[in-house]
Amino acid sequence: MDSHGQDGQRVVWTVVETDIGPLMLAATANGLVNVVFHATEAVRERALERLAARFGGAPVADPDAPPLAEAIRQLRAYFAGERQEFELPLDWSLISGFNRQVLRELASGVPYGSVVGYGDLAGRVGQPGGAQAVGAAMGANPLPVVVPCHRVVESDGGIGGFGGGLETKRKLLALEGVLPEPLF
Repeated sequence: MDSHGQDGQRVVWTVVETDIGPLMLAATANGLVNVVFHATEAVRERALERLAARFGGAPVADPDAPPLAEAIRQLRAYFAGERQEFELPLDWSLISGFNRQVLRELASGVPYGSVVGYGDLAGRVGQPGGAQAVGAAMGANPLPVVVPCHRVVESDGGIGGFGGGLETKRKLLALEGVLPEPLF
């Protein structure tokens, strides 16, 4: 193991204030690796511990690191309504197998302002009847907002679950014009 961790990966992180609360962003040399909702100090500490365990070294706060600076710029543009898709290198190393397959399909195949059902997404990856497994993949998404799990909804029109909370999901869908803005 070298000084950058077991994978030779230095992890940098920062917190950015957004319309849905503070988001913790973490990146490796390969790209953005983690986005964490509601990044209070306690939430941040748990996330940093998980990243340290995975990558073998303590993440370093560095908001000016190029992958973070670009992610911050694009997230700010997204929340300002000026960006509809993210063009960031992503490090998929925190997720694998079926979950990675589902999230990659979601990232490339469900554009801004649209939604897809859990079952429909399962069918797209060759697993018809796999709606619950898709739900589990959404819950395991290490890159929410950028990999838009908020765009996955129930086939009966229900909003479905969301790791960032249902109010956060509603705000993201309203930002993209799928739902009306909350009244208050």
